[in-house]
Amino acid sequence: MNLGIEMEFWVVDESGRLTDGQYLADRHELIEPEFVAPLIEVKTTPHEREGALRRELRRTLQAAMSAAGSEGHRLVPLGTPLTEASPDATTERGEAFEAIYDDEIVSTKNCAGTHVHFERGGVRPSSAGPGSGDEQRESAGVGALNLLTALDPALALVSSSPYYCGQRREHCSRAQAYRQREGGQFADFCDLWSYVDDVGEWRAAVESAYRRFGRMAAERGVSQGVVADHFTPEDTVLSPVRLRDELPTVEWRAPDTCLPSQAVRLAFDVGRVVRQTDEKPVAVGEPEIGSDEIRVPPFEDLCELVTRAIELGPDEPQVQTYLRRMGLDPSAYSPLADQISGQSTITESRARDLRLAAADWLRADVATLTVDPTLPDARASGQTV
Repeated sequence: MNLGIEMEFWVVDESGRLTDGQYLADRHELIEPEFVAPLIEVKTTPHEREGALRRELRRTLQAAMSAAGSEGHRLVPLGTPLTEASPDATTERGEAFEAIYDDEIVSTKNCAGTHVHFERGGVRPSSAGPGSGDEQRESAGVGALNLLTALDPALALVSSSPYYCGQRREHCSRAQAYRQREGGQFADFCDLWSYVDDVGEWRAAVESAYRRFGRMAAERGVSQGVVADHFTPEDTVLSPVRLRDELPTVEWRAPDTCLPSQAVRLAFDVGRVVRQTDEKPVAVGEPEIGSDEIRVPPFEDLCELVTRAIELGPDEPQVQTYLRRMGLDPSAYSPLADQISGQSTITESRARDLRLAAADWLRADVATLTVDPTLPDARASGQTV
């Protein structure tokens, strides 16, 4: 299994104000612009080995920070900008999103996440069961999809912002807002989807969502031609786990953007669990990584755990117990959300100071990104700020 990582970062000026960072996409082939000006994406190519991915990510981030520094800018690894950002879209697709989502676009403009691509090579016939190679790959992809769905509470391990639009909300405020868990027409597109039995079921759900998306676009005056030009069924779905058309790739979109060392650690910790779906079926039952089967909780029970993880973080007893049963060690993580102190509301001045502090944490983390990942993470400050 190969893993690739995409991380979104805010770009700020020397005072901590959000600023246009789109120019950074011209400085490196693995940096891309996002649909709003203060947000960029740094990505890696797929790697089988953790050390190789760490080295590539470090080189790209160093290039990004150097290019930003030459303009007096810095990169910030926070899941939200803390106070509300309201930049205009910078692409035609983004403008279409604005028109379709209307007021609900606020959450998309105020959230930065980490995406992990789990890409399989060949699946061994001896371990994948009967059927053609395509059938085996599809089965492995569905197993990984369902398991990553069940691992959604792991998002709490790297929560990086308790604030959203100036309000102290949840331990992982980005997930709460992005998934529109407080209501909204687009919650079905952005929140966690249930387990599926096969690829056909997933594809049918995606096509159904795309049709709904088209109807909602029409209700807001966006033509079907614009929808067809800028959206496919696959990229209309913004859920935390997606089965990509390039089977058997599964994209995990649950985590916040965070310190790179923590993102890589989580990606490979989760990857070691997901890799077992090559050998073991995934079934619903009492949660456990068994010797011959992986059992995940009923979806309704999982949703309760996800809510606890978003609201209270990885120290919540039920969340912690569950993650350990699913093969993850919460003690290996120190979420940035735990390091950010403050009242129920946050001023713009305080937000700017926190962004600059997070930029310092990022620089220190990148400097040690290629050291032994079993050592404590490299954050510059272990104190709350």
